[in-house]
Amino acid sequence: MRLNVRPSLFFPLMLLASSFGAAAVVAQQPQRPSPSGEFVRTTTRREMRRFPYGGAISLFGAPQGSVTVESWSRAEVEITAETEIRASSEDDLALLARVTDFVLDEEPNRLRIFTTGTHDRRTLKRLAPDFPRRLLNAWWKVDYLVRVPPQTDLEIYTGRGALRVGGVEGNIKLNAAEAEATLELSGGDVMAVIGRGKVNVRLTAPSWRGRGANVNLASGELIVELPAGLNADLRLSVLRTGRILDETNRSIKKITPEGRASLMRFGAGGAVLAFTIGDGTLRLVERQAMRRPFQDRMTQHPSD
Repeated sequence: MRLNVRPSLFFPLMLLASSFGAAAVVAQQPQRPSPSGEFVRTTTRREMRRFPYGGAISLFGAPQGSVTVESWSRAEVEITAETEIRASSEDDLALLARVTDFVLDEEPNRLRIFTTGTHDRRTLKRLAPDFPRRLLNAWWKVDYLVRVPPQTDLEIYTGRGALRVGGVEGNIKLNAAEAEATLELSGGDVMAVIGRGKVNVRLTAPSWRGRGANVNLASGELIVELPAGLNADLRLSVLRTGRILDETNRSIKKITPEGRASLMRFGAGGAVLAFTIGDGTLRLVERQAMRRPFQDRMTQHPSD
């Protein structure tokens, strides 16, 4: 997947990145041969930034790797990225390590996180003009864990991997090519588009605090877990060969004339939450009472 990021940003960003050493915590495991004979290197980098409530964060992830975004009570952002690269020799491993990382673009109320690597050829030419073509298809991934204040606007673009978001109630825009996604949501304005995979949406509050949500999955399984006493209007749609399964049996249902969509009112109604499946299954299920919300399961980082 190609990230459409302005190339002009990266020269100043890389200059900024060179000054992060004092604030960043970087841990590198020694390279080791994998069962296939390749050399593997794993690097963990952690960045902390002061960040106000109500700010916005954009994350441009890697073509492969997981993204986890959690809320916490601090007016700070913590970014932890674990990068794994593989190559047939130690020299190739060093070449890949030169270009595989992330850089930050900071404004007073906005933070942008850009993943650098072999997926963006124009940026690669700026970072390493002598980079060998034989390594353009080398295997690498970046796994992100980002902790943010609860009232934060999010914009996430990622490729293939696990995707988890919970405890955030700002405006959320998600775009993923293929994901095993878990979205624990209670409010905000949510727009999510995922190419294929399995998406589990857990509504954690009986009333939605915000404008609404629109979650779209082209192919796979979309599961919507509903809490007890839900007050909301759900719009369920099928685009191609998908089907809708209602396992709750507690809604007032209306079917459109074409039979391709269902309008469901739960309780007294409320915000419109729209869910769309292309090919696959869209299921409504009862949320398990013993399951704690995502934010309650977070592990607080030790005090610095």
